[in-house]
Amino acid sequence: MVELKVVDVEKPEHVNLILGTSHFIKTVEDVFEAVADSAPGIKFGLAFCEASDPRLIRKAGNDKDLMDLAVANAEKIAAGHSFIVFLKEGYPINVLPRLRQVPEIVTLWAATANPLQVVVAETQLGRGIVGVVDGAPPLGVEGEKETKARHALLRKFGYKP
Repeated sequence: MVELKVVDVEKPEHVNLILGTSHFIKTVEDVFEAVADSAPGIKFGLAFCEASDPRLIRKAGNDKDLMDLAVANAEKIAAGHSFIVFLKEGYPINVLPRLRQVPEIVTLWAATANPLQVVVAETQLGRGIVGVVDGAPPLGVEGEKETKARHALLRKFGYKP
């Protein structure tokens, strides 16, 4: 039997998060180093759900409130080998390239500041992430005005010349 559950991630409105799956307890140290080295002054907290004994939620970070937030959400998701990182004073775009180099990371499910729901499958063995719902559906298709605004925004932030 498989039971699907939807877990609402709880977070302040302007806090970003990254959700992923990994395969080894070394994830905690490697994700900590990747995030800390990615952006000067970034504040973060992470939690990792260990999938084998002693099956603890491991935690790290440099901001106690974000660490507590990560642990609280990891407890709700409770999927083996999953990890969640909450970020302030930095953005996923600054961190993702380094996280993609962490050898034990298997999947990055989401990187967002949007409301997020995690779809979790529960079996007799435990729980696993099967997908995410990130934000709301589109309200239309961009026109010329919106295309120009997108281009201007990317240049304003320095992402495009």
